[in-house]
Amino acid sequence: MSQMVDLVIFGGTGDLSTRKLLPALYQLHRDKLADRLQRIIATGRGAMDTAQFLLEAQKNLQRFLPADDWDDAVWDSFRERLHYVQLDANQPQHYAELAALLDQGETTSRLFYLATLPSLYGDICQQLKAAGAVNDACRVVLEKPLGHDLASCRTINEQVAAVFDEEATFRIDHYLGKETVQNLLALRFGNPLFHPMWNNTFINSVQITVAEEIGVAGRGSYYADTGALRDMVQNHLLQVLSLVAMEPPSSLKATDIRDEKMKVLRCLEPITLGNVKERTVRGRYAAGAVSGKAVKGFLEEDAFHDALNTETFVALKVGINNWRWAGVPFYLRTGKRLSRRYSEIVIEYRRQPFSLFANDPQELTNKLVIHLQPEESISLHTVNKKPGLTNKLRLKPVELHLTDDSQEKHSSYDAYERLLLDALHGDQTLFMRRDEVETAWHWIDSIIAAWDENGTPIKSYNAGTMGPNAATALVAVDGRSWHE
Repeated sequence: MSQMVDLVIFGGTGDLSTRKLLPALYQLHRDKLADRLQRIIATGRGAMDTAQFLLEAQKNLQRFLPADDWDDAVWDSFRERLHYVQLDANQPQHYAELAALLDQGETTSRLFYLATLPSLYGDICQQLKAAGAVNDACRVVLEKPLGHDLASCRTINEQVAAVFDEEATFRIDHYLGKETVQNLLALRFGNPLFHPMWNNTFINSVQITVAEEIGVAGRGSYYADTGALRDMVQNHLLQVLSLVAMEPPSSLKATDIRDEKMKVLRCLEPITLGNVKERTVRGRYAAGAVSGKAVKGFLEEDAFHDALNTETFVALKVGINNWRWAGVPFYLRTGKRLSRRYSEIVIEYRRQPFSLFANDPQELTNKLVIHLQPEESISLHTVNKKPGLTNKLRLKPVELHLTDDSQEKHSSYDAYERLLLDALHGDQTLFMRRDEVETAWHWIDSIIAAWDENGTPIKSYNAGTMGPNAATALVAVDGRSWHE
């Protein structure tokens, strides 16, 4: 019989828990995938009892779950698993009370989910250990960002490692829980059609875009000191890049997959003072309109007038120095207050060296487009004969959808459902290893140092556009354009 697990959520009344974690746990419970889960203990600084917490949890679940997913009978059984404990991260007595509650349970296996400020991770782990709440069957989940540079990341990792072994530490990146990101493994290594052409002989370039409509309101104190490069590229975009570019692993075990991802991160061509001007673009949104509504500029939001060195948009031209990818640029871009919300990977294949067709639309190259959000799908852009009786063969672009449309209603899931389920089962495949995170920070730190030394300017762009004109020029100078 599988060992039962108690899940303790630090920051259990915070935004992440309210919007993502509790809805994901509700869905796992509904789908009978949480049989290993014994209790869910939410902690928070607020003075309330479990009954009051349940009322808030029910209201929030009804708000954030899809309307069709709410079920009174499911809630009645799910609520039996929920408990609330008031806990101030700096009060040892509160940890002793939590440890006493955990000892009252039937299981000694515990999963601690730290949905708090990363600066508290080390103290929380030490306090749990001092209270006797940690044993060899315990695991910990760490939310990003892990620090703001390599030095602070290492400090956090060392503090956590003093309490939890690496095998018990789960560094989460919700992008890795997306179905289409995971499907990269099946697409690349399960299809002889694609794998032989997944290299610089056939691929012209790769684009990874994470575009957001929202601004930074509500995250002011964090974002003003962070910016788009640290917030999105260091984790989400580099993790996706490593899955796109990695070599075939020797197996699907977590260690083998993460070994191959690490090799990619080590091969990233450094962006330094000598090439930072040609390889990077920084942007910051000004006032504009998004989805037909007028919005303020970044410096007008939440008193950000002092955040003059904070970018809300970044575009990069990245090289990978290995045999497979030499000469293939990876273009990355992410930003806030852009024209629409979407994330995608675009694999652009090389053009034919010669065309037999008079009207061959050469600008419409073959592309494999992997949509990550809002919808998850894969499509292949190619050309076909234009129907009709003509004296010449004429071509037209067509899009072949490679997505399975036979999914049942509840077969799709949120990324946090996948990641929570894996964490409960101790599967680290979709979580980041310490050396991955630190290697990514080392590469990012080089860019930030070059920006500072070079005085790289932040280009303005109107909210509701796709970033500054310099981002278009970044790819145009190579004779390419962003896929829109």
